Amino acid sequence: MAEYLFSQHGLYGVTLKDVAKRVGVHHTLLHYYFDDKQELFDAVFARRAAVTSGRRMNALNAYDEEAGGKPTVEGALHAFLDTDLDLYIEGGEGWRNYGALSAQIANTPEWGADMMDQHFDPVVLRLVELLQKALPDAAKEDLFWGYHFVTGALMLTLARTGRIDKLSGGLCKSNDYAAVKERMAQFMAAGFRSICADRAKTNLKKTV
Repeated sequence: MAEYLFSQHGLYGVTLKDVAKRVGVHHTLLHYYFDDKQELFDAVFARRAAVTSGRRMNALNAYDEEAGGKPTVEGALHAFLDTDLDLYIEGGEGWRNYGALSAQIANTPEWGADMMDQHFDPVVLRLVELLQKALPDAAKEDLFWGYHFVTGALMLTLARTGRIDKLSGGLCKSNDYAAVKERMAQFMAAGFRSICADRAKTNLKKTV
């Protein structure tokens, strides 16, 4: 219940009394378990963060092993993205609320980056490591910019704003994670290859 409220209204738009009312308990009971609203918010986020981060790390490690240490860009992105999107496809409204909450946190400059760093840095750096194996001549900054674009698109997807529904006249649906899964890794892989290849050619010309 707290997860739903935070996903809809953010940290500052929810009180412990709001959560208690939705759960059906007196707010003093929440104070027994949590010192304040921030502690509850952190616990709500951390609960599912550990699941998605762990699943993606396992998927990346398994893929790297299956690929014999020679991953492709598409393979690495599929392991990272599809494993996460499956949670929103199969996990029900609870996971979708968590996705919306994650999108809010990722786009909150004041403290959001710290929360994302705490829970997701290891799996992100593992993805970048696999991308570097797949594109050994790529500049490191291009790989990180590529990840920046990937996570931006993923967070917009998880936010489920409904904007694409209106723009497309109903052809696309914000909550159609299966459609996103079918397209995102392939789309992003092409972007990685393009920027990395173009900059590698430019740098080569400079050295000739």
